[in-house]
Amino acid sequence: MFSLNCGTSGGLRRGRNLYKVNNPKRLSAMTDCGRRVSRWTVEEVCRWVQEHHSSGQTAFLEAIRTHSISGRALLRMTEPQLQRMGIETTQQQEILQDVLVLKVQEELTSLNDFFSEFFPL
Repeated sequence: MFSLNCGTSGGLRRGRNLYKVNNPKRLSAMTDCGRRVSRWTVEEVCRWVQEHHSSGQTAFLEAIRTHSISGRALLRMTEPQLQRMGIETTQQQEILQDVLVLKVQEELTSLNDFFSEFFPL
């Protein structure tokens, strides 16, 4: 069985049939472990940006609201899109790294759901 845990140390690792996401600074990108990123509203995406990108977030927050970027759209965010939004290059890399973590978390949640459905305990 695969499981996604939000913890306090380490990183993304696989232990005895268990995937863990444990680094609170880079890997606690979900605001609530119970809600999938793909279901986030625009306001939840804004909250995530405020929590994880405090410096230089004004342009990104404006772009999120202007373009109604939901969690699903955030997961598909690319560098060219961030450039068109006027996001600085260094901040683009930080955002894309955190979005990658969100994608991994989303995939692990999907795997966990799949295995729970077909292989119940």
